[in-house]
Amino acid sequence: MTAAGTRPPAILRDNRRFRTFWVGESISQFGDRISELALPLIAVTVLSATPAQVSILTALIWLPNLLGMFVGAWVDQRTRKRRLLIVADLVRAAVLLSLPVAYLLDAVTLTHLYSVALLTGAGAVLFGMARQAFFVALVPPSAYVEANSKLSLSRAASFAAGPALGGGLIQALTAPVAVLVDVVSFVGSALLIGRIPVDEARPAPQRSSTLGLVRDGLVLVMRHPVMRAVLGCTSTVNFFTLMTSALLVLYASRELGLSAGAIGIAFGVGAVGGLAGAALAPRVSHTIGLGRTAIIGVILFPAPLALTAFVSGPTWARIAALAAIEMVSSVGVMLMDVNLNALLTSVTPDDARGRRAGAYSAVNYGIRPLGALVGGWLGTTIGLRPTLVVAGLGGVLAVLWLLTSPVRHITAIDEPATDTSAAEGRQSTPSPGPRNRPDSSPASAGPPHRDQMASSEEGPHAAAQNELGAGSVR
Repeated sequence: MTAAGTRPPAILRDNRRFRTFWVGESISQFGDRISELALPLIAVTVLSATPAQVSILTALIWLPNLLGMFVGAWVDQRTRKRRLLIVADLVRAAVLLSLPVAYLLDAVTLTHLYSVALLTGAGAVLFGMARQAFFVALVPPSAYVEANSKLSLSRAASFAAGPALGGGLIQALTAPVAVLVDVVSFVGSALLIGRIPVDEARPAPQRSSTLGLVRDGLVLVMRHPVMRAVLGCTSTVNFFTLMTSALLVLYASRELGLSAGAIGIAFGVGAVGGLAGAALAPRVSHTIGLGRTAIIGVILFPAPLALTAFVSGPTWARIAALAAIEMVSSVGVMLMDVNLNALLTSVTPDDARGRRAGAYSAVNYGIRPLGALVGGWLGTTIGLRPTLVVAGLGGVLAVLWLLTSPVRHITAIDEPATDTSAAEGRQSTPSPGPRNRPDSSPASAGPPHRDQMASSEEGPHAAAQNELGAGSVR
């Protein structure tokens, strides 16, 4: 066990299975950044697509997330999660491979591009649902924060360096041919995952239909005080920050008068904050506690966006200010994501990980297009600067979900009492759970509601005195 204020042992250093998984994830992340840039460029440069058609392309990539609850329920009933991960990687590789082939045959069409976007999006949803259950088979509970930090570090690095790498490859090879790099990354990820030995527990027989399992997943999330608070928090912050996503480049160009190159420099430098945040997240969490670190991240993520509205001065100052704002916001994203992801992993029952991930996927990704639409409407109605202020301050309100929940009292994640597999992260029967600060008993977080007093069949929210998880709460 680890307490706030102490550093945990580097238990992942000797965990070859996690290291292999991490390498595969890292390779795939860099490949994804290339495709994210290449697909719209294929639409624009090869097919002369209109802005509306490019918007449809983007929407199709996210659309499968709305079915995440059903995919998650189905995944929970499958024994071999590793096989699902490999299938998801290889399907996406095959689908993307069709683009350079069609390009060489002069047969690329908009319908083909739409199909690629939809199928790769569906593969990403399947991978994400199965990844949750596979992750806990590799990593012991006390390493959840450290492991999530490493995965987030790779993701942040891909966002910092990926666009420049992708731009260079696309310029040298053309967008359709550059997609081959992502094809290779998916194949590499599949090969590495296939080499990871893991004993996957057979799921308990389900008495419910898929629709019943979807309902159970929603009930699980809404009844569990931690899951409910984290879902409310992330959905709120995503809604408000997505209000700015469609406007920030427009604002930087029109209001700040920055060139495309200057905007790219500002965003690229700002993305370095994600690297710093991912690296710092475990250290901060072990110093001040998991809950407090997540709360700081939730504030640092949206708050700087409001300051964007007040940027002025000479060109170099505007670039520097935008880069600094993006950097602080990126640090906040990682402090929030790393700790909340670890917390969700610890309180989710093993046989409901897909359903929980599906419920989160449907709500979190479903709210994003709505936030973008509201941001566009406000930007047109009240102007870009006021909209940025509204989005930044509105996003800060998301912290209220955590401040009024047991999350603020959580310091660390306990190992299950019977866990003897720290070195390799083998699964054990009891679920881990978060640990409260010594000065905060369950009563100090407020009396348990009736919906928290669930039966033992409902997993980690089974008892009022142990409402944060099946691990010990002290």
